[in-house]
Amino acid sequence: MIKFILSLFIIISYNLNAQTAQVIGVPQLEKLLSKKEEKLQVYNFWATWCGPCIKELPYFEAASTSMSADIQVNLITVDFVEDLEKVNKFIARKKLKSNVFLIDNVDYNSWIDKVDNRWSGAIPATLVINPSTGERRFVESELKEGELEKLINELL
Repeated sequence: MIKFILSLFIIISYNLNAQTAQVIGVPQLEKLLSKKEEKLQVYNFWATWCGPCIKELPYFEAASTSMSADIQVNLITVDFVEDLEKVNKFIARKKLKSNVFLIDNVDYNSWIDKVDNRWSGAIPATLVINPSTGERRFVESELKEGELEKLINELL
């Protein structure tokens, strides 16, 4: 019985400290994309069911850790809001440390142009913005190792 209670306590305390996704709507997304920060802003659009998205997530986490003084990584999932618990379990399992948002709008055509007017809506997609210069880079495909750093360095 003591082992059970101890295990339950560990699981509960782990879940209390785990990162969770913040649910946002289109207005909050627009605010995120236009905020004036000192750091370079990196936005990755992904989903838990997208193999290429999951494959590239470690690159974003590594960049967030190694370049934290210069960049801020924002992972924006397009999973359904009904799957928030699944998303949060995914975040905990993958130990994601970057900011994670879940956009609560399944009418993707109503907001993808706000990210980039060239975006077809396919994921993964990455947008990097230098808030001080307004320069932007958009990539609508899976990033391979080293490509994210190259993209970031072009705008730093």
